[in-house]
Amino acid sequence: MPNLFALAEQALGAADVETKLALAHEAWRCHQNGELVFDSDAVPPQPTAAARFPERPVLVDPRELPRRKLSSIEGRVALLHAVAHIEFSAIQLAFDHLYRFRGLPRQYYVDWLGVAKEEAEHFELLRGRLKELSADYGDLPAHAGLWGIAQDTAYDVLARMALVPRFMEARGLDVTPGMIAKLQAIHDEASVAVLERILREEVGHVALGSHWFHWLCAQSDLEPEAHYFALVERHLKGQARGPFNRALRRLAGFSDSELERLDKT
Repeated sequence: MPNLFALAEQALGAADVETKLALAHEAWRCHQNGELVFDSDAVPPQPTAAARFPERPVLVDPRELPRRKLSSIEGRVALLHAVAHIEFSAIQLAFDHLYRFRGLPRQYYVDWLGVAKEEAEHFELLRGRLKELSADYGDLPAHAGLWGIAQDTAYDVLARMALVPRFMEARGLDVTPGMIAKLQAIHDEASVAVLERILREEVGHVALGSHWFHWLCAQSDLEPEAHYFALVERHLKGQARGPFNRALRRLAGFSDSELERLDKT
């Protein structure tokens, strides 16, 4: 029977989009059928393992990405392409969460495998919408900021849970409602439907980050809020930019105290 960690290693090392997507779906299907082996000893993590990205899109500094008006087809393609790249990176991140960090409860691995499957679905929806607009993933440049913080937190699962789901991905909860409103204003209901589904499920992804962050803090006798902001200060000083969507962040496991501190950082 297939081994979760072997599938994750294959997914991370695959050079093409289609293989990564297929492995995300295959791994989840095997789990649902009771055919997935959770034997981490059989596939020890490679310390230097890193996710491979396809040759396209070309990755550039975020400041080099062109700005286009959303009222044009080109502007909508640029927006959807940027979100598609975030979702593609999130597939890689979910696989890396479960591949890199071992010795955790089985549910941790099930949770992030489920996220990998949902992120693959998000990417496929966005790619389908791009194709409806006569474009495709890889047609435009993209940036690698989300993967950069994954590399920075590869040393510790606690830092990873704090800074990837609970910081970088939580930004989606703040900005996606604004994207949806702008697309509604130009009557792009097809794109709105895609982003609304993604937003609903991303709340759950960030909530998983909150759950495992708090669980890990309890295992190490750490005060969660203090440790969260210490990690933000160490890795992402000055990058906590509001406004923050308090309602969605509360659903995703942020306390009012954390939200007030974020407003002041």
